[in-house]
Amino acid sequence: MTTMSKLKVVVVDDQQPNLTLLRFQLAELGLELEVSEFLSPQKALSYCLAEVPDLIMLDYMMPGMDGLEFLKQFHQEPQSINTPVLMITANHQVEVRHQALQLGATDFLTQPYDLLELKARVHNMLRFRAHYKSLEQHAEWLRAEIQRAEQTSTLRERETIVRLSRAAEFRDPETGGHIQRMAHYSWLIAKRMDLSPQDQQLILESAPMHDVGKVGIPDHILLKPGKLLPEEFEIMKGHAEKGYQILAGSNSPLLQKGAEIARSHHEKFDGSGYPQGLKGTDIPLSGRIVAVADVFDALTSERPYKAAWSVEDSVAYLTDQKGRHFDPQCVDAFLNHFEEVLDIKSKFLD
Repeated sequence: MTTMSKLKVVVVDDQQPNLTLLRFQLAELGLELEVSEFLSPQKALSYCLAEVPDLIMLDYMMPGMDGLEFLKQFHQEPQSINTPVLMITANHQVEVRHQALQLGATDFLTQPYDLLELKARVHNMLRFRAHYKSLEQHAEWLRAEIQRAEQTSTLRERETIVRLSRAAEFRDPETGGHIQRMAHYSWLIAKRMDLSPQDQQLILESAPMHDVGKVGIPDHILLKPGKLLPEEFEIMKGHAEKGYQILAGSNSPLLQKGAEIARSHHEKFDGSGYPQGLKGTDIPLSGRIVAVADVFDALTSERPYKAAWSVEDSVAYLTDQKGRHFDPQCVDAFLNHFEEVLDIKSKFLD
């Protein structure tokens, strides 16, 4: 935590002898003060709005701008709300005091004032101001500590996600390149669909968990080089629900999004997908986005059981399946400025 700096006191009076007297009286307090004197209330106001002092000692009767007008303009700015103002006046009218209080004055002294009373009032206001600033600094320190803790927590979440994704990857003929490519394809679609930067990042970081449920699929099915039998495919389809069950129930937004994607990325826009048979926009947007990214990369990648499709044939498939397998808007977003897709494809090689 930072140490407390000198407290700034601004003295405003149109009479130089009054300013000089108040400076000497403040020096007798024995406090570490930085005192600024102003004969002009207009200049004092500009300074106070820029520097936010710790105490303003303000004369009431001044030409051009009296103390009430000073208070009115000063307290229009939000940063002035916690700055104490001691008004010094020879005016004994109760109405003036009421107006000053309504405009934000903290305390009053009536001339001629008692020196001990001046010191006591100033000392009390500065003590409370110092206490407030100390609390403010502590609150700032706490905010910084919380932010560091949240960053540490986020890094641990990301590490967990990477390890979960790698666990599935080790049991799957797909590669780490696939995980990186489909995640960045998903991010690209989210960006082009004008999702917020936070949602874009969330999809980028959670998409790699889409197939984590494959850790629960038997090897003889998961690693089978040929086409699966109908009963084997039914077991394989269970990885979507298994992935959801692995990730669901967390307080982490990242894992919550991962669970959503794991369950929904095999749904189809026409309702013929699995595991829930959702249709159209009933499918979570994250699942619709990842479906396009995942299938495109699967088509253009070589597997033990198939050769890689050409980019042209894969694009033609996505276009043909708009409104059937895929959300048309997600496909259009993916194919718009396709050179960015090719950059991702070349960057994350197997």
